[in-house]
Amino acid sequence: MKKLVYIFTVMLFIVACSGSDDSNSGNGTPDNYNRVAMQTNLADNVIIPRFQDLKSGLETLATIGDTFTAAPDQASLDDLRAAFVSAYKDWQLVEAFNIGQAEVMLYGFQMNVYPTSTLDIEENIASGTYDLSAVGNNDAVGFPAVDYMLHGIASTDADILIKYADANYRTYLTDLIAEMNSLTQTVLSDWTTNYRAVFVNSTSNTVSSAVNKFINDYIFYFEKGLRANKFGIPGGVFSTDPLANKAEAIYNGTISRDLALIALDNVQNIFNGKATSTSPIGEGFNSYLIELDRADLASLINDRMDAARQKIQLLNADLKTQVETDNTKMTEAYDALQLVVVSLKVDMLQAFNVSVDYVDADGD
Repeated sequence: MKKLVYIFTVMLFIVACSGSDDSNSGNGTPDNYNRVAMQTNLADNVIIPRFQDLKSGLETLATIGDTFTAAPDQASLDDLRAAFVSAYKDWQLVEAFNIGQAEVMLYGFQMNVYPTSTLDIEENIASGTYDLSAVGNNDAVGFPAVDYMLHGIASTDADILIKYADANYRTYLTDLIAEMNSLTQTVLSDWTTNYRAVFVNSTSNTVSSAVNKFINDYIFYFEKGLRANKFGIPGGVFSTDPLANKAEAIYNGTISRDLALIALDNVQNIFNGKATSTSPIGEGFNSYLIELDRADLASLINDRMDAARQKIQLLNADLKTQVETDNTKMTEAYDALQLVVVSLKVDMLQAFNVSVDYVDADGD
């Protein structure tokens, strides 16, 4: 039912775009900033290349996975784990782009719902019959499920390898990776054959335009995907007690801080219109604010992101362990990210004259 709602919404969006989208009619007030240049830079230098990187990383993961499942041993397990970490880092660079086909497919829900349900995974493996695309399996697929399959199905590597003597375990791991590959290819293909043109040209200041939707999706990801999911929820900001087991990549146990840092670097690069952290500043939200004589706000947002990064760098490499040993530092990182949310969600949206298009249920 949710998928039908999303499809209907996107159909309405396409109809709206095919009309007078660039007339700047609607609730927004036009400004002189070249939104087409910003969207073109983001699409061609940031978004599409990052999806291409993820697709390449998942293809490598699949190839190494085939080697492992053909003859499971310690060397191939180590290789597979390394490929998994690399692909998971690539994922952090696309998770913010929940627009176009990714929104229609609920892509993020099929790639990175954590904590994963070990019960559902084990039941799927035992039965040998499952539909990985089913909504009920969102917590049994994607990177968190692969994390469990490579690090959590037993307490030692020797016992993990024993598990893979069972063909059902080998098949499930292969199917997980294949599903991630297929989903990513669908999203990437849509960007390169269809959605790029919509994204670049749908630039009016209206609720249905691609640029306004992207601005909102960007802030939503920062607020929910980065601030809340990676820090607030495991740190207990929204609950009576901390929830360490709701941190990311808990079975690997060494990469969750790095994943969060990569995610923060990515959102700052998007803000500055940069392909990577070492690339020159391009057309993005930073240049948009400067065009609107809000260089002060652009600098403040960058300063606050830098301050949040410093807080995150102080944390344990495993955020689950950080929560369990010194949760105060975890909540301090959350607080630093929250200052960025205020600047983005209140000040930047006001400067752009763009309305929030999602409901905040955090109570924050």
